[in-house]
Amino acid sequence: MIVSMIQMIIELPDIDSIKTKRRIVHSLRDKLRVRFRVSAAEVDLQDSLSFTQIGCAMVSNSRRFGESVMQKILKFCEDEVPGRIQDVQISSERY
Repeated sequence: MIVSMIQMIIELPDIDSIKTKRRIVHSLRDKLRVRFRVSAAEVDLQDSLSFTQIGCAMVSNSRRFGESVMQKILKFCEDEVPGRIQDVQISSERY
């Protein structure tokens, strides 16, 4: 069993309230869950207005497949998020 993961820090420069940030993050998280069938969550930087850290994970039987899905998630976020992707880490572990 292979668990593939992605963590990314996203800069949201023009956010004026935590409520607006929360709306954007929840929308992105829900889109990732539905479109890619992964577990997705805001894993850090919840109190920051300008940044958020999103993490996604999935279980598969192939490292190549899992990491290709993580690359597709990154591309999707680059196209959909009204901000900049700052730091991305993709990894897979065998269990």
